[in-house]
Amino acid sequence: MSETEFITQLKNQTRASYNKLIDDFQQKVFATCISFVPNREDAEDIAQEVFVEVFNSISNFKGQSRLSTWIYKITTNKCLEFIRKRNTKKRFAFLQSLWGYNFEIDKTNFFTEMSHPGIILENKETSETLFYAINQLPEAQKTVFTLHKVDGKSYQEISEIIEKSVSSVESLMFRAKKNLQRLLENFYKNDN
Repeated sequence: MSETEFITQLKNQTRASYNKLIDDFQQKVFATCISFVPNREDAEDIAQEVFVEVFNSISNFKGQSRLSTWIYKITTNKCLEFIRKRNTKKRFAFLQSLWGYNFEIDKTNFFTEMSHPGIILENKETSETLFYAINQLPEAQKTVFTLHKVDGKSYQEISEIIEKSVSSVESLMFRAKKNLQRLLENFYKNDN
């Protein structure tokens, strides 16, 4: 079946097309989610949200890119949205602690899933440090770095996902590497 036929079936909401979509993209979407949000439960929740969004908006898909690019774009946006919400909650909890309010704060460890195939590091502590540094990057740099280095996407694929030129992607990647180098140098300098 061609991609055009598959998209037509998705737009017609056939059960077989939804099953094929999940079979074809479930692992890929989850791998991207866990690259951005290295916690299995959160990544699974985001992946489910991605498929709900794909199902709900397939009628709006114009075919200006490949279906996979469109799905990765939705996945990336859902992950970034989750990270923004989580960071807002952390800031709110910090402000609560400053003002002396006693609210329950979720103390679960964000970094629980370190067996992701795109990340081969010696131990969980090193992984936590790396993900902490990645999450300090500006959003565009974090997105490009994660999609390229953790998820293995080419600059061309990233260009299509984030709708920027390949040279912009290269520039963002260069700045992300420089900023990560600075962040990790400072971390290890302060750690000694």
